[in-house]
Amino acid sequence: MTIITLSIPSTNPSFFSSSPKSFKFNPKSSSQLSPSPTSLPKTDKVIIIGAGLAGLAAATHLNSRNIPFLLLESSDAVGGRVRTDIVDGFRLDRGFQIFITAYPEAQKLLNYPSLNLQKFYSGAKIFYDGEFHTVADPLRQFFDSAKSLTNPIGSIFDKLLIGTTRIGVLTKSDEQILTSEEFRTIDLLKQLGFSESIITRFFRPFFGGIFFDLELETTSRLFDFIFKCLALGENTLPANGISAIPEQLAARLPSDSILLNTEAVSIDFGNSESPRVRLKNGDVLNSGLGVILAVEEPALVKLLAGRQIRAIKKPVRSTLCLYFTAEPDDIPVRDPVLFLNGSGRGIVNNMFFVTNVAPSYGPPNKALVSVSLIGLFKDEPDDELVDKVVQELSGWFGDRMVKEWKHLRTYRIEYAQPNQCPPTNLKKNPNVEPGLYLCGDYFTSATFDGALVSGRRAAESLLKDRGFVG
Repeated sequence: MTIITLSIPSTNPSFFSSSPKSFKFNPKSSSQLSPSPTSLPKTDKVIIIGAGLAGLAAATHLNSRNIPFLLLESSDAVGGRVRTDIVDGFRLDRGFQIFITAYPEAQKLLNYPSLNLQKFYSGAKIFYDGEFHTVADPLRQFFDSAKSLTNPIGSIFDKLLIGTTRIGVLTKSDEQILTSEEFRTIDLLKQLGFSESIITRFFRPFFGGIFFDLELETTSRLFDFIFKCLALGENTLPANGISAIPEQLAARLPSDSILLNTEAVSIDFGNSESPRVRLKNGDVLNSGLGVILAVEEPALVKLLAGRQIRAIKKPVRSTLCLYFTAEPDDIPVRDPVLFLNGSGRGIVNNMFFVTNVAPSYGPPNKALVSVSLIGLFKDEPDDELVDKVVQELSGWFGDRMVKEWKHLRTYRIEYAQPNQCPPTNLKKNPNVEPGLYLCGDYFTSATFDGALVSGRRAAESLLKDRGFVG
């Protein structure tokens, strides 16, 4: 076993500078990522465990203050749950993921033009009573929205109520939304006056697909935040896959600051001011500056075994995503639109033709189909689920067309999101032990933006505790 001590030097002026069917993934920024912990630095660094969005955000904030850090990632690439695989020339995001351009923290951290964001249609097509009905954003798709006023996806009053609800969230700051009195989303919708028909046919499949929660038990704070972001921004996909987001953050960090395939197995506290990180290979890292733990809740429990930490009492949110390939003539539309299941029956929640949104997700003259289910379906083998999905979508688009699709891959994602049913605290203190700071979307809001915010807050808390900021 090797013990590597990262002690605080007596002076370091730079600290006070404020300059602002096998799974395979090959990150484009891999040249700046160290593949393994063959030689660990022996200089003073903050240790960050987990290179998902939260860990990358924490690293970005420390780097902007010239605070040295070491970012440890157990897998072969950055991103955490935000990953993209290349399979037979197709880009497969690990599960249904959409990037909303109005995320406020993301706007501060990311370079949108370089992500080459591809937009969805501002609305959705809802399958109900054997046919599709359009729900459209009246500010972006006025004529489509006007034509949809009399369709059966809710009453005219429901559709006008969506407008007033939109105005309501736009008049509130993010701080007001995330600290407001909270309810379950389903209870909020009923209190606002929405009918059961629009809740069942639109809100359940749409927001249920965002929260991975068909019962809409997620906190109204998160509903209002997402609703506001949807009103202000666009639903998009980066042209190179959802993994382009964490890759962009990683590419800006020092070339030797990220160690991949480096698994931390425990956090030891001992008598020092900062905890020690024990690695799977037996090495132990001591940091005098502190440790930021940016892992999912289940991994957190294992790393802090025996410590007084908050137990996971709510079941996590799970999802299942199936990808199919098709010939261009075997898909029904060319529009970049999201399809929702408003029938209240079947297992498909939502689907879309990915290459209609971002042609770069597939080879030339090939179509990519993404189908999402809510839950894990543990008792059903992949081949049976594929058959059920094909049969169900044959009822949507026609048997002849869907039977030509070829199954490419199925992703079962047990931990897709933390469960954020009320009561919630979306502004938790990241400093839970002396020298130990926690971050992740379970600490703030279960969104891309929440993960980024939590990483920044953890870094800010560490800097304040160490006296690097006032």
